[in-house]
Amino acid sequence: MKVMLKCIGLSSLLLATTVFAHHGWSEYDAGNTLQLNGTIEESTYSHPHSIVRLKTADKIWTVVLAPPSRMENRGLSKEMLNVGNKATVVGYPNRNKPEEMRAERIIIGSKTTELR
Repeated sequence: MKVMLKCIGLSSLLLATTVFAHHGWSEYDAGNTLQLNGTIEESTYSHPHSIVRLKTADKIWTVVLAPPSRMENRGLSKEMLNVGNKATVVGYPNRNKPEEMRAERIIIGSKTTELR
């Protein structure tokens, strides 16, 4: 019984730590909105957040998107993030990684998807 309680306690601690560590949005500067236009060079459609590498006129950005389930619920499919597609993203720059941003909105073709 003691072993079982220790396992439950440890599992709860690990879960709480993971959830807390995952949502560190303070690393993004919400007072500085960016709008980037570019071409998708690479994409992942996985949890906890999907990511695209977006090539703009001056560099390649890492764009952190929403979880796939949220994007699917709002009509943004995996295929819409295919390499070579043009995209516009609006969001906030990372305070410490000058090539990374967190997207609030993504526009692919004529489809605008709110991510938060």
